[in-house]
Amino acid sequence: MEDSPPAAAPGLGPAAEALLRLIDLLAADPTDEELAAPLRDLERSGPGPEAAAALHRATDTARTIKRTLDQRRRREAELAALFDTAGDLAASRNLDAVLRAIVHRARTLLAADLSYIALHDPEQGDTYMRVTDGSVSARFQQLRLGMGEGLGGLVAETALPYASTDYQIDSRFRHTQLIDAAVEEEGVHGIVGVPLRLGDTVIGVLWAADRAPRAFAPDDIAMLVSLANHAAVAIESVRQLEATARTLRELSETALRSERLNLALRRAADAHDRLTGLVLSGGDVADLAAQAAELFGGAIGIFGVDGEALARAGEGEVRFVAEGVADSQASRGAVLVDGRWVCAVMAGPEPLGSIVLAGRPALGEADRQLFERASLVTALLLLLRRSVADAEDRVRGELLDDLLSDPGKQRATSARLRAGKLGMDLRRPHAVLVLDGDAAAQGRLASEAQRHARAEGGLAGSRDGRTVLLLPSYDPGGQAAKLAADLGRATGRPVTVGASSSVDDIERLPEAYTAAVRCTDALIALGRRGEGGGMDRLGFIGVLLGESGTDAFVRRTIGPLLDYDAKRGTDLVGTLEAYFANGGHLAKTKAVLNVHLNTVSQRLERVASILGRDWNSPERSLEVQLALRVNRLSEP
Repeated sequence: MEDSPPAAAPGLGPAAEALLRLIDLLAADPTDEELAAPLRDLERSGPGPEAAAALHRATDTARTIKRTLDQRRRREAELAALFDTAGDLAASRNLDAVLRAIVHRARTLLAADLSYIALHDPEQGDTYMRVTDGSVSARFQQLRLGMGEGLGGLVAETALPYASTDYQIDSRFRHTQLIDAAVEEEGVHGIVGVPLRLGDTVIGVLWAADRAPRAFAPDDIAMLVSLANHAAVAIESVRQLEATARTLRELSETALRSERLNLALRRAADAHDRLTGLVLSGGDVADLAAQAAELFGGAIGIFGVDGEALARAGEGEVRFVAEGVADSQASRGAVLVDGRWVCAVMAGPEPLGSIVLAGRPALGEADRQLFERASLVTALLLLLRRSVADAEDRVRGELLDDLLSDPGKQRATSARLRAGKLGMDLRRPHAVLVLDGDAAAQGRLASEAQRHARAEGGLAGSRDGRTVLLLPSYDPGGQAAKLAADLGRATGRPVTVGASSSVDDIERLPEAYTAAVRCTDALIALGRRGEGGGMDRLGFIGVLLGESGTDAFVRRTIGPLLDYDAKRGTDLVGTLEAYFANGGHLAKTKAVLNVHLNTVSQRLERVASILGRDWNSPERSLEVQLALRVNRLSEP
């Protein structure tokens, strides 16, 4: 509006015209300067004192009316803004979105350059900038305020609103280098902060700030407090909603895990029923391997203690994994080795073998436990099989014992029938083999002997403290040699095996047993422990040793000669061996011994004085030569 007075209204005086003009200005939302214009124009025209005073009072009243209207409009705008804010906050379900809405509304309502929220961190005991609106400084946006530090720290500590016309020079607050540097970089001067409160708990601080000095009015602070109260409730509501959502997600995940667990349990129970049902129905390891291969969709191998394959099933290569068995025994569970799952088959501390799964390197926890359960069922099956084998071995052992005793005609007929039920034909040639091993290895030796007997369709048992086998045989000596080598490797100890000749008459088996015992004794007497053979390979020496033994024969024949050499350090035994080896020719003997001919003669004279003058007679010389040979064979 211009300061020059408008044209006078017809019929009205200057005072009335100024009053009408003042009323018109009130309707147009004027400034204080515009409201003063009618009074100023009237005073120029020189009105009377009463008119001037009346217009002066009217101008003051107009100013009061304008302030009231301004306050009401401002309050209406604030209430509308708070209502809109409450609607925005109530509609939001995301905490970050809620916080952004709060700071933006605060900045808009206070016409501030920037607004921001810092939330309380209960773990570190300070507040940190969570959301800003209008901020340009990265340092300011990452600022953390300890309790009592700066204006924000004081608001968080006291739960009271604080304002500063120019924070950078305000000495009422505890300044820190970190805070002041961030405030200076952002360019903040005028600032106000109010607490976000839930009851007596401060959860954060809401700020509004200008980059120029500004004295925030009480109405500004009150409005910001109202907004902060709405915001605190909204923040807590969103937090509770998020917590509820998390709880629902966790419950959903728990339900899903429970369902998966139930499925796994049902599958495990079904697998357990199938596997144990297989065992109870009389299935063998081959049936178990087939069931396991179908369950796991891979190749299954079941192996014995020494790695021998007991059964294989499924498509794919599966082999014994020794290092995996050791690791599984140590961990008492399944282990993964080179893409194959291995589980030791145990009966308590006793190893029975192992089960291997190939083609399934990625095995879930449930399937891994199911695989371990399959190893337990395998152990049960192997134990049952061993129990059956033990029972059968006892029957076979009893039959063997009867056969090696003097059966007689009637018992021989019964034995043939019993042998027929075990799948044996005693009309075929059989040989008796007697085993001798270390006492510490007797248990393992007996077990291995039983295994060999079952594999070769024979019998195994114990007699006179030794393990005895009756096996079909056409080459007893060769069979004994091979068996000694195999059993020695299996037990890790030397095993001596003596065999009888093959017999096809059941009534000759006791005689064959006696011959096998003599053969075993002969091998041991000859220093051939750990070897195997038959009487046909030992000849007359074997027969002799089997009947009388080494010591008695050698001592009786050349004992004095051995004692003479041992006492005087001579070698009359060696001279005598050379003499007989060269057919009693003195010249050849002295050449072999590399001594003078007279020396040979003198040594033989000494032999005669010790053994007797008839030592070289045909009868005595045979015994002496035999004793020398036995003595030499018996030496280490």
